[in-house]
Amino acid sequence: MTEEITNPVKCHICGREMEKEDCIEEEGKVFCEDCFIEAHHKIQVCDPWAAYSKKAFRKEAGLEGTEGLTELQKAIYEFIVSSGGVKKEEIAKKFQISLLETENQFAILRHCELLKGQKRADGVYLVPFES
Repeated sequence: MTEEITNPVKCHICGREMEKEDCIEEEGKVFCEDCFIEAHHKIQVCDPWAAYSKKAFRKEAGLEGTEGLTELQKAIYEFIVSSGGVKKEEIAKKFQISLLETENQFAILRHCELLKGQKRADGVYLVPFES
């Protein structure tokens, strides 16, 4: 038997207060709509079909390098290239985005064959694809 949700409620992730009718409940936890959507929208990094499709689309569209990327994706790519590789936590902090959003942006850049992960002594770094 689950507990009755009463007003106001707080989002389990961001702590935002909201009315009972504006929340989403899942597995006994309460979420605001933004956090719920973000938590359920993860792009898979290791997806050969996505990488193949993205590469074919970019080739057909005549896109090279950072052409066709969003401003955020371009900025993340340039930051990684200029730094020689960074951890995803550094990207999240620098661009003030969540780790999930960082992972999603990395997945897109990985599908474009612009970035990849690289194991180093102190963890996994995101680096240019050609390194």
